[in-house]
Amino acid sequence: MSARLGYYPGCSQSGTAAEYDISTRACCKALGIELADLPDWTCCGSTPAHTVDHVLAAALAARNLLQAESAGLTRVATPCPSCLSALKTADAHLADEHFRARVEALLGKPAPGPVECVSVLQVLYEQVGEQAVAAAVKRPLTGLRVAPYYGCILNRPPGLMAFDDPENPVAMDRILAACGATVVEFPFKTECCGAAFGMPRLDVMQRLSARILDMARSCGADAIAVACPLCQMNLDLRRGQVNAASRQNIQMPVPYFSQLLGLALGLPETDLALHKLVLPLAPALEAAKARANAENGAAKKNGTTQNTPAGKENAPCA
Repeated sequence: MSARLGYYPGCSQSGTAAEYDISTRACCKALGIELADLPDWTCCGSTPAHTVDHVLAAALAARNLLQAESAGLTRVATPCPSCLSALKTADAHLADEHFRARVEALLGKPAPGPVECVSVLQVLYEQVGEQAVAAAVKRPLTGLRVAPYYGCILNRPPGLMAFDDPENPVAMDRILAACGATVVEFPFKTECCGAAFGMPRLDVMQRLSARILDMARSCGADAIAVACPLCQMNLDLRRGQVNAASRQNIQMPVPYFSQLLGLALGLPETDLALHKLVLPLAPALEAAKARANAENGAAKKNGTTQNTPAGKENAPCA
C-alpha cells in the first residue's frame, strides 16, 4: 500500500528519543507508508507552553500546522502523544474566531485551516490494520510476553484525541499480537508514570513509575511496550532512581512498540536503534525464545500443536 502522510517528528524524537523516530520511519517504510516531514518544523510547545500562555502555546503548534498546509499536507502524523495533544488542541481552539485572531497576531499571518492530526499508532491500526501487519511479519515475537503501556494522554481526553477507548485502549495490544507476541492483560495500561513531575517532584514520578513496573512484573511480562518518549524515559532511563526509591530491582526492558514491530517485520536491529535502550531487550528476547522452544517441545511430545484461537491472544495476569 502507499499513503503519503505529513510527519511531525517532534523535539524528543530528534534527541533523547531518537530510537522512536528511527524505528517509526523504518516500520512505516516497510509497511508502505510514505512520511513527508513538515518543512522547517519547530517545537510545538509540548507540555510546558500551555502552562504559561495558552495563546502562545497554540501559536507554536499552529506554526507547524501552517507548514503542513503550505506543503499541501492535510493529514499529519506524529509518534509523540504530547506533540499530538498540542497540535490537536491548537487545531481545535482555532475554531474560535477571537482566539484565532490572537494567534494570528503572534504568527503575523492567517492561521491554518483544519488539519487532521493523528498518532502513528492510529495510522498503523486504522490505515494499515492488524491483518496487514500480521501478513508482513517475518520474525514473529513468539514467546515474548509484553505489557502494552499507552500512558495517560495518548487517548485522552477522548473528545479531543478521538482514538481508541480512553480507559481500555486496544490498538497497541492488537498490533503486538499481530506480531506474534503474547500480550498480557495489563490493568495499568493508562496509568500515569509521573510524566514531567520527574523534575519538580521526583518522589511522585518514582512512586507512580514503580507501580507500573511492579504491575507489569506481576502480570508476567518480559517487557513493557511504550508509545511515549516521556514514559519511556521514566521507566527506562530513570530506572535506577525508581528502583532505589521503591527498594526493588526490576530489570524489565521498556522498548517502543515500533521497535518490537520492526523486529517482527524482520528489520535489522541497527534500523531500530535498539542499542539506545538503557535496559537491553536481548535478555527478554532470549527468554522468549527459550520459552517458545520449551512449549513447542512439550507440544510435540504430547502430539499437539500450539494454535492460538482467534481473539485469544491475551494472556491473563498471574
